[in-house]
Amino acid sequence: MRYFIQFAYNGTHYHGWQYQPSAISVQETLNKVFSTLLNQEIDIMGAGRTDTGVHASKMFGHFDTNVVIDNAKFIHKANSFLPNDIVIYDIIPVHENAHARFDATSRTYQYHISTFKNAFNSEINWYTPKNLDIEKMNDAAKLLLNFNDFQCFSKVNTDVNTFNCKITEAFWTKEKESLIFTISADRFLRNMVRAIVGTLVNVGLHKITIQDFIQIIESKNRQNAGFSVPAKGLFLTQIDYPYIK
Repeated sequence: MRYFIQFAYNGTHYHGWQYQPSAISVQETLNKVFSTLLNQEIDIMGAGRTDTGVHASKMFGHFDTNVVIDNAKFIHKANSFLPNDIVIYDIIPVHENAHARFDATSRTYQYHISTFKNAFNSEINWYTPKNLDIEKMNDAAKLLLNFNDFQCFSKVNTDVNTFNCKITEAFWTKEKESLIFTISADRFLRNMVRAIVGTLVNVGLHKITIQDFIQIIESKNRQNAGFSVPAKGLFLTQIDYPYIK
């Protein structure tokens, strides 16, 4: 049988989602616990990769097993074995060809910026004391929906067939002393969100204009875009599938 799992993790102490031969990853941690509980080798396929230090408040993966899983009991037991920074929310039986990565129709990320120093959220927010023009940042963010090719925000030398992505929403909101950037698309390139945020921050600092932002996208050159903001403020928050509500 094939199952989907819905889970979350604080990525602070992990070298990303994917297995690393010489560093601890979220995938490796989950595989070990699931293999122990099901008494067979389990290899969980994630919905996508997250880089070192990136978090996920809603992540999916799939795995195959010949064991019929009691949902509530298995979730309780798995969470008792897992470290405190990884939690399982649901185990969902799916059809045998369901795929956590390839069947996803949309993904949503959020980036969190603290505008005032906070002693309790430094692991999950990027702090900057600089005054950011959120109105200008939103004006620039809206323009992302007008483009398809985002090579300028992609990590260089990445192995992809296309740099095209369909962005369906991109906007900033302010909550007390935090700025939150939300972006949804059918797919994302490596480092794409962090590079977009860094470039939008330059707009908010009035280092570049809206027209400069457009020219950066049209240039398809990563060197023209802004800096990549720290990973710790980035969260994967939503993944959509046609057969999971």
